[in-house]
Amino acid sequence: MKLRTATTVLLLAATLAVQAAPVAGAPALKSGVFDPPQAAPGLAALRATDGGALTLARFRGKVVALVFGFTHCPEVCPTTLATLAEARKALGADAPAVQVVYVTVDPERDDLAGIGRYLTAFDKTFVGGTGTPAALAEVYKRFGITAVKVPMPSGGYAMNHSSSVYLIDRDGRLRALMPYGHEAKDFVHDFRLLLALK
Repeated sequence: MKLRTATTVLLLAATLAVQAAPVAGAPALKSGVFDPPQAAPGLAALRATDGGALTLARFRGKVVALVFGFTHCPEVCPTTLATLAEARKALGADAPAVQVVYVTVDPERDDLAGIGRYLTAFDKTFVGGTGTPAALAEVYKRFGITAVKVPMPSGGYAMNHSSSVYLIDRDGRLRALMPYGHEAKDFVHDFRLLLALK
C-alpha cells in the first residue's frame, strides 16, 4: 500500500511502519513512499556536530537519510547507524552523495561532543544535531516523531522513540520512510534509485 500525505508530515505519524508498493511512474522503492513527495520540513534552530547550524538545505544535492535517536540506545539506534554505514560503504563511489543526519531525542544527555563521538564510531561523515528542548520539540512535531522518557527499574531512563528513517531526495523532498529492521541492501537499493532521479 502507499502512504498518502496530507498537508503536514504530522498526519503521517500513525502510519510510520507501513510498507509501500511502487507508485505508478515512481521508482520501486523498498521503503514506504510519500505520495506525492513534498518538501521536507526544516530542522528549526538545531546545532550540528560539524559546527554551525543543522539544516537540510546544507545537504541539497545529496540524498539524506534522517534518523532520530539517542546515544544511550541499547539496540535500535546502533543497529540503524551500523546498517546505514554498511550501506554507504556498499555504494562505493556514490557514497559521498548520501548524507546521514542524526537528531537526538535525548537532549538531556546528548550534547554535541557526545553525539559527535558516538557517530564517528559508525561513519566519520555522519552529522548529528541537537538543540533546546523547545527547538527539538518543534522538529519532532514537524516530522511526526514520538519521543517518550521511560524510567528504568535499575535507575536512569530510556527513550521510546520513532525508529523509521526518512529518505530525502537531492532537491530536499521527502520521498520515503524506511521502517526499522531493513538490511543494508535495502537502503543501497533505495539510495541508488533516489540518486538516479532527475
